[in-house]
Amino acid sequence: MSQPQQPQFEPHDQQQYQAQYQPYPAQPPAGYAYQPWTGGAVESSKSFVATWLLSMFLGGLGIDRFYLGKVGTGILKLITLGGLGIWSLVDLILVLAGVQKDKNGLQLAGYLRNRTMAWIVTAVLFVLGVLGNITTSAFQ
Repeated sequence: MSQPQQPQFEPHDQQQYQAQYQPYPAQPPAGYAYQPWTGGAVESSKSFVATWLLSMFLGGLGIDRFYLGKVGTGILKLITLGGLGIWSLVDLILVLAGVQKDKNGLQLAGYLRNRTMAWIVTAVLFVLGVLGNITTSAFQ
């Protein structure tokens, strides 16, 4: 049984074929730029630290969601005042755990570099808040 033969190209046909079917053009089309494949995950242009701070201090107003490009849920969070605080707390935990992504589903930039500092500062502020409430209620 014989195998099917590959079509043979004349030299001028092969050059025409290669010119017509280049895998990548030499230059990207106007207005576009090629990003080289790094083999790893691509980070968002949105900062983890900015998202964390917005979530901690303005999360009840949905500002963190607006920053990430999630306008619909930002409006809902604003109208409900952060789900009466519950949604804001959940979002803060999601940001600190690295689960929160931007609108395109990309990991926030700088998460691995800043996560320990963010957890420590959040824990210290939480403890100071609890102690402040205890001392305030003790003197009333």
